[in-house]
Amino acid sequence: MREQISRYRAKLLADRSALPGTIAFAVKDDLLYSVGDEPAATLAGQILSRLNALALVVARPPLPFAELLVRRSPGESRQIVPNDTENRTFLHDIPFIREAECDDRLAQRVADLLGQRKGVIVEGVGLIAVGAITVELAFINYSSLFHSTFVKYLQELLACGFLLPGEREEFASFRKGWLRPLTVDGLIFHEGLPENRAELLEELARVGRYTVERGLVDSFFGNISCRVGELIHISQTGASLDALPGCIDPVPFDNSSTTGITASSELLAHRRIYESSGAVTILHGHPRFAVVMSMLCEESDCRIEDCWKECPKVRFLGDTPVVAGEIGAGGLAKKVPPVIAGPGKAIVFGHGVFTVGLKGFEAPFRLMVQVENWCREEYFRRLDAALSPEPVL
Repeated sequence: MREQISRYRAKLLADRSALPGTIAFAVKDDLLYSVGDEPAATLAGQILSRLNALALVVARPPLPFAELLVRRSPGESRQIVPNDTENRTFLHDIPFIREAECDDRLAQRVADLLGQRKGVIVEGVGLIAVGAITVELAFINYSSLFHSTFVKYLQELLACGFLLPGEREEFASFRKGWLRPLTVDGLIFHEGLPENRAELLEELARVGRYTVERGLVDSFFGNISCRVGELIHISQTGASLDALPGCIDPVPFDNSSTTGITASSELLAHRRIYESSGAVTILHGHPRFAVVMSMLCEESDCRIEDCWKECPKVRFLGDTPVVAGEIGAGGLAKKVPPVIAGPGKAIVFGHGVFTVGLKGFEAPFRLMVQVENWCREEYFRRLDAALSPEPVL
């Protein structure tokens, strides 16, 4: 169990979703124990002792977005409701506790909220996420909290501008310091797909790891596949893209065996993309600026409420088509294949980016980098224009 805690603590640091010196896990094994930095470790143990769950993580993110969302919320508000896919799939909504409400009953307050939700924002403390049956689930829920609050804050900022003292300066620090240039520099790709199966699996694992390391997806989200003859080699559902060895399923293209049971929930979408595009590789990530930009709509009289699954239109961000559709075996498998063949890329509303390659993985990886860079540049172009004459430095 302590080995798992070390692994997921390292992932939080590698993903840059938690600050060093603020991370703690609590776990119920034979006994309840907490590991990590104080005072987070003490609080984690106090909360988990009140829950029917196996694990809990407490950490402070390096970005102020979650707490800024709390401070921007009306005084009577007690929750934030992002509309990205991670939130809909894992969290539903994100309750929060204001710093003024933190007292000796904080552990019980958090436990009460986590009895109904998987994560909580506590102003002045950070993000707290529970794992009902594994440490891994606590990490996944924390990652979802970080992703969803990142996306939600950038949406709100574009819509409403800066509202709080010091907010402009904090955002400028994020823009200049936390964000890194997104490139493919230093990455090595096999030319085409390796014929040797061991080398093929190694290439899938390497590209999956690149996708996480370059910030195109959090560890446990996204998927990757390739088609070799009548087999689709695809990452398993819930597999971490930076730990794919042993987590790739060979699935017959005609679905003639049960090997697809553990495959990614996007297997049907991958199969239909192969059928419609002639591609041999597919990469799916959740780069955050692409997710933010995909949810911007200029329709003023639209009556569709569930845009993420019911919007019938194909919109464009630059030359990248944007479609709506449920994940898994839902509408996504119908909406993406018709639009991806030509440009080799597509964005799904609030969800992420699909890219394809006709030979190997270098092309889809480069396309995903290009899509996210375009969305990042367009986001800041719109933000600077909205904030004129005081542009973000």
